[in-house]
Amino acid sequence: MEAPQFQASLQFRRFLASQTPCFKDTEHCKIAAPKSSDERVPSLNIKKLLRRSVLQLVGLSPIFVSTRPVLSAPVQEMKEPDVIRTLKLASGVRIQDVVEGEGPEAHEGDIVEINYVCRRSNGYFVHSTVDQFSGESSPVILPLDDTQIIEGLKEVLIGMKPGGKRRALIPPSLGYINEDLKPVPEEFGPRRSLMSHVKEPLIFEVQLLKVL
Repeated sequence: MEAPQFQASLQFRRFLASQTPCFKDTEHCKIAAPKSSDERVPSLNIKKLLRRSVLQLVGLSPIFVSTRPVLSAPVQEMKEPDVIRTLKLASGVRIQDVVEGEGPEAHEGDIVEINYVCRRSNGYFVHSTVDQFSGESSPVILPLDDTQIIEGLKEVLIGMKPGGKRRALIPPSLGYINEDLKPVPEEFGPRRSLMSHVKEPLIFEVQLLKVL
């Protein structure tokens, strides 16, 4: 049997002979028909042999070529957000400090100026001193005593500093136990909406603006 390299060389010479034009005597130029299927497509056989030789040279199998998946860029470690701690008072009010604020703390008996948003415990909006569309605010002034402000909100405001923000869940027993307690919207619609939910827990988001 002929060696593969010799056979490939012979086929290559036959292919060149069959394809090279005659420049001396075109009338006597004759191209012999290939005798076998291998000779019909010598270029394909040569390409296969060359490819096999190259793969063997670099140490790879002509059938199985190892591939490695492209590794994606390492995912950056995400920082966990700070958890807002909830303080539960003995009365049942739950308080979350959102912003601490600066300056003197509010004490019982002080008069404070605040903005607030009141929602139901399921998150539905009830009333706010800040317009949701224009952003304009109408702060309210409240005394921190038991006769004019709902007890739960008083407990929330005591200890706050100007600029501070708190979120609180106030149970109905410390909320609007009578209609004289504040804060109550002046408009009929918001007041009616508030009074229709006084027997359920309410969420207050409060910002202390000033201690007067």
